[in-house]
Amino acid sequence: MLIDGHNRVVDYLRVSVTERCNFRCQYCMPEKPFSWVPKENLLSYEDLFKFIKVSIDEGIKKVRITGGEPLLREGLDNFIKMIYDYKSDIDLALTTNGYLLPRVAQKLKDAGLKRINVSLDTLKPDVAAKIAQKDVLGKVLEGISKADEVGLKIKVNCVPMKGINDNEIIDILEFCKQKGYVVRFIEFMENHHAKDGAKGLSSEEIQNIISKKYNFKMVPRDTSSPAQYFELEDGYKFGVIEPHKDDFCAACNRIRLTAEGYLIPCLYFEDAMSIKDAVQNNEIDKAVEILKEVLRTKPEKNKWSEEDSSETSTRAFYETGG
Repeated sequence: MLIDGHNRVVDYLRVSVTERCNFRCQYCMPEKPFSWVPKENLLSYEDLFKFIKVSIDEGIKKVRITGGEPLLREGLDNFIKMIYDYKSDIDLALTTNGYLLPRVAQKLKDAGLKRINVSLDTLKPDVAAKIAQKDVLGKVLEGISKADEVGLKIKVNCVPMKGINDNEIIDILEFCKQKGYVVRFIEFMENHHAKDGAKGLSSEEIQNIISKKYNFKMVPRDTSSPAQYFELEDGYKFGVIEPHKDDFCAACNRIRLTAEGYLIPCLYFEDAMSIKDAVQNNEIDKAVEILKEVLRTKPEKNKWSEEDSSETSTRAFYETGG
């Protein structure tokens, strides 16, 4: 069992396999040029798996593959199969923008993937093109449909932005409700890589918009989840992720590994330690020591609490998978 310095059980590992992305979303990396970390700087799937395997042995029960856009890295289904073959009952999930899903959803499912989170910020092609700086909506919707068809469980993530897609919150909710997908609205997370002037909606603003059409009640929080869920009168549940609060930090159960081998104890924390040399040299015991040291120094809560709402992250979310 993995325990951090605040006596929290850590059983959730998020693994970024690439920082590359085929979108240029305004809230993430709109000005990022198409220049990337050289492939030789990234950990191979084999080296990533060495660490995942020992992490599972130490108590990790859930592994989520992230990016960047993870489907841009070739052979991802083989990597997923490596994890699944090692422990078939592991909670194995993927976060994606959905654009490449139509051609790989079946392979991912066959490899052992169980669940996906897909970004869907709008149902309007022109708005999607404005957000992602690319004509993407048709492929994203096709990808979601294909994932559903092959039997992957689906959650939808939506980041409402003022003056861009804030008038579609009800539409997104009803689309997901009709399809049977859980939707989570995410407060915009201020970061130095977002478009200047980008403004998101607060949880209260999101709830106020939904309340104009639907009555709902708050659901008791699963403290390990970053989302606060609400239930409509017909039983459908939607979530809101509030990074500016630290309610969920008390039971935070996650740690992050980047494609270059950096272990990050918190999305909003600038410090990290590298396990790259240890796994490449097959010094697995040393990698475990680094893991436990990162857990020991894992912060008690994030730096974006309401008491210090001016905090802006310098960490690129496309490196850490959000």
